[in-house]
Amino acid sequence: MKAVRALALLLLVVLVSPSCSESPTSPAVPPTPAPDASLIGWLLGPTGLLKCSNLPYAQSTATIGPLGGSISAGPHTLVIPPGALLSPTTITMTAPTGLGVNAVKFQPAGLRFLTPAALTMSYSNCSLLGLLLPKEIAYTDDNLNIISYLLSLDNILSKRVTGKVNHFSDYVVAW
Repeated sequence: MKAVRALALLLLVVLVSPSCSESPTSPAVPPTPAPDASLIGWLLGPTGLLKCSNLPYAQSTATIGPLGGSISAGPHTLVIPPGALLSPTTITMTAPTGLGVNAVKFQPAGLRFLTPAALTMSYSNCSLLGLLLPKEIAYTDDNLNIISYLLSLDNILSKRVTGKVNHFSDYVVAW
């Protein structure tokens, strides 16, 4: 997956880079300034979070027990399979706004599942990069630093990515 990302990024850089050759008879041209560092930093930044327009704030709470169930906040949904929880548990799912990324947060913090739940996150409001590179769901800290990536499946037709969640934390759509 990382090799595909690197190849896609290299292809993107090659496509947007100007040609390095010029004909020997062309007049001298002053050197062009370096590309905007913020643009390069955004494209090549270490975070890999997919930039998105803000969605409205959304939050919902549900009690889910041993029979499983689902909960949604905005366009994002968590499906908890039967047997993942031993007793009824009140779960709150929040889709915060104003972060520039599609993120979800869950309560109670640290809740663990006996079998993984499936988190599906939309990226239909995200940048063009979202169409070019495979997406994953990233487990992040409160400052949106990626801790790890979830095993994820990207559905580019529906512009949604689904990942296996073993415990509650903060999750963000990444590439």
